[in-house]
Amino acid sequence: MSGGINWAELWPLLRQGTLETLLMVAPAALIAEGLGLALGVLLTLTRPGGLQPNAVVHRVLDAAVNIGRSLPFIILLVVLIPVTRLLTGTSIGSVAAIVPLTVAAIPFVARLVDGALRDVPAGVTEAARAMGASNAQIVRKVLLPEARPGLIHSFTVMLVSLVGSSAMAGAIGGGGLGDLAIRYGYQRFETDVLIATVVVLLLLVQGLQWLGDRAAAQADHR
Repeated sequence: MSGGINWAELWPLLRQGTLETLLMVAPAALIAEGLGLALGVLLTLTRPGGLQPNAVVHRVLDAAVNIGRSLPFIILLVVLIPVTRLLTGTSIGSVAAIVPLTVAAIPFVARLVDGALRDVPAGVTEAARAMGASNAQIVRKVLLPEARPGLIHSFTVMLVSLVGSSAMAGAIGGGGLGDLAIRYGYQRFETDVLIATVVVLLLLVQGLQWLGDRAAAQADHR
């Protein structure tokens, strides 16, 4: 291989980089999914024509989600350095990268959840309301189950997005495959390392997408 690195040295680097990427993505995905789901439900409930319309609350939440989605991730990484250091004790490394990844994913998930819940036919919720179900019961037993395939698709999209963002986090010492590509592929001109890293990232994304599509298909009983 060019630059002096060989396959015996490359495989451990790829394995370590993949593990660090998963360490960043998995906790961020779980936290963002929980908080983003709650925020998305609130957006749906408070929108005009929703189960509990509230124009002021909806406008505030909608603006917050739009602002969160509009911030480039690389800028968010820098802006959140003090918060990251406060929460994790450091601003570099895989654990530290979980903080900006989570913050970036929450508004993204909220918007996807809001869209998935809006796709549930209005007649379904109206029938549940006519039967005397409360708003909380409609959300738990009607909206979320009916929107499950869309929610799984949303979770899959978020996972794929987090993998891409985690690679970007490597540019400022976040670790993972992105850091491997920067340190070896770019700074040391190890083209083979760069190509191998890209291949691993593609396989990881394709695997997550395949699993998500299968789960959504099994959840869709229509």
